[in-house]
Amino acid sequence: MKVMQTLGAVWLSLLCSTVLAQARDLPDFTRLVEEQGGAVVNISTTQAVRRAAVPQVPGVEDEEMLEFFRRFIPRQPGPGQGGPTPRSESRSLGSGFIISADGYILTNAHVVEGADEINVKLTDKRELKAKVIGADRRTDIALIKVDATGLPAVRFGDAAKLKVGEWVLAIGSPFGFENTVTAGIVSAKGRSLPQENFVPFIQTDVAINPGNSGGPLFNLRGEVVGINSQIYSRTGGFMGLSFAIPADVALDVQKQLKEKGRVARGRIGVVIQEVTRDLATSFGLDRPRGALVNSVEKGSPADRAGVEATDIILSFDGKAVEGSSDLPRIVGGTRPSTQSTLEVWRKGKIRSLTLTVGELQEDRVASAEKPRGDKPAATPANRIGIVVAEMSAEQKKEMRVSGGLVVTDVRPDSKADVRKGDVLLTLVHRGQHTELKTVEQFNRILAGLENNAVITLQVRRGETTSFVTISGLTGKG
Repeated sequence: MKVMQTLGAVWLSLLCSTVLAQARDLPDFTRLVEEQGGAVVNISTTQAVRRAAVPQVPGVEDEEMLEFFRRFIPRQPGPGQGGPTPRSESRSLGSGFIISADGYILTNAHVVEGADEINVKLTDKRELKAKVIGADRRTDIALIKVDATGLPAVRFGDAAKLKVGEWVLAIGSPFGFENTVTAGIVSAKGRSLPQENFVPFIQTDVAINPGNSGGPLFNLRGEVVGINSQIYSRTGGFMGLSFAIPADVALDVQKQLKEKGRVARGRIGVVIQEVTRDLATSFGLDRPRGALVNSVEKGSPADRAGVEATDIILSFDGKAVEGSSDLPRIVGGTRPSTQSTLEVWRKGKIRSLTLTVGELQEDRVASAEKPRGDKPAATPANRIGIVVAEMSAEQKKEMRVSGGLVVTDVRPDSKADVRKGDVLLTLVHRGQHTELKTVEQFNRILAGLENNAVITLQVRRGETTSFVTISGLTGKG
């Protein structure tokens, strides 16, 4: 019995020692908060709105939750389809942080968007009016200013040096609770989000909720490494997926906003898509990487530099393009009129091209339109289960192509992701590019391919061009 008691005491002692050791390894955020908390501010905005245009949610009275519904539920026209209605004031809450002692503050663009009045509350309880110096919706960053001096300001760190698994801390005003501190780790870096082409987001598991938007993300050295911007949520609340704009992106944007009130972004005039493993195999590339050029805008910087559809852009100004989402960020961060070099993979070889970067004026979004053109006479289905026909001179003129074959039918068991009316321009196999001109030529190439071959078709659909990969060919059609 004595032996059991002794062993139990030893085990308990070891367990306590382990727990204490683990507790000592956990970071202490107290000093960081004491030193940097004073630079974080609460932002409230007032906007005159038509009462009928604001969604009414039965049973929901909380202002923050109502604001969530206002942001994500489409507004309906009021009585009389927009006629005069009573007006009220909508208040929204967010966060921000002071970047200079003379009153410049960074926050999210969506926090101050449409505001008629912006109020900034400091930790010393002072409330100041702020004006917008500039806002950039593409990165969701806004620079505002209050009339004050001697304010505490944050220090910035290098977001590129952040490591996945590193501790980070957020300070903000979730649901209006001022100067709330939450902590977590970096979950991932360089995240691409839908409709967000210019920001390589930092993903964290830091608790971020409505009202945290625009607040700073600190590393353990007390340096701002990001601006908390978005959350992934099915309920409007925290679910462990939070996204922050890297500090280097924010600093570049705020500099331009301060100098010019707007952000100038580069563009080269190409429509691109991701390089999949099958596409890489078809193009003879060593692995899936780069951005595949679907089409080149006529007269654009890329066109003048000699970039061609079917090129795969591997690097831009020495920066590797690992995925298609990298290219818009790299090009967008390049100043217009800059002389830049890019490396492209073309027909099994790397080529270097030089171009002068243009300026982005508006977003170009590829869309799938309804196929057009008359239906030519059909021929038997080929090995990939589609029927094609040669184009008439009128069709080529209408589609603005010099060659190609139009798809007239697609068998139900076809592996080709094409539709009737699509125009097939080029076939790529093992890095070899063949322009398609006749039905006989196309079917002959298909018949000569080995079983399980991987091919890629360049497809024109309406006004857009894309690449379709077909893998695992079997039989001979």
